[in-house]
Amino acid sequence: MAKREHARDALEQRLAAHVLAHGLGQTSLRQLAAAAGTSDRMLLYYFADKADLLGTVLARLAADMSAMLEAALPTGATLSAGALFRLTAQAALQPTLRPYMELWAEIAAEAGRGISPFKAIADAIAQGFQAWAEARLAEPDPQRRAELASLLIVAVDGAALLAPLDDGRITARATAALAALLD
Repeated sequence: MAKREHARDALEQRLAAHVLAHGLGQTSLRQLAAAAGTSDRMLLYYFADKADLLGTVLARLAADMSAMLEAALPTGATLSAGALFRLTAQAALQPTLRPYMELWAEIAAEAGRGISPFKAIADAIAQGFQAWAEARLAEPDPQRRAELASLLIVAVDGAALLAPLDDGRITARATAALAALLD
């Protein structure tokens, strides 16, 4: 790896760790530069602008999350909708994935407000989740498989978003009920 590529990779790792730990609220160029131990000018040496930087960092975090999901259920393995929902919801509520789910909720909220560049980033991440879920559903009908994958995404995201409420009881009851309905 060339020196510039190695330096950029290390910078991306530090930026990704900062965004994962602190969310989108601390993503001014100055805050990101401080977290990475560099200057905002140096960030712009490696990235075209803030949108490019955020897009790169969030794509890296999405890839990290995808790798964790892949470890939970590798490509080629398929499950019923109920079983895939149970596995995915359980994974999303684990401490290792929790920060990613919280960040995903922030990205989706910013996209919903039409704030650039989050709409494009959220769409790309959602399409990746959709493809991941469809590839793992043991449903022969492609239209039904796409519908079930979308349902799983919405349900898992909702479960992760609401997990802190009522000491997790609402989420536990809802995930158990939906898994039973999907079986």
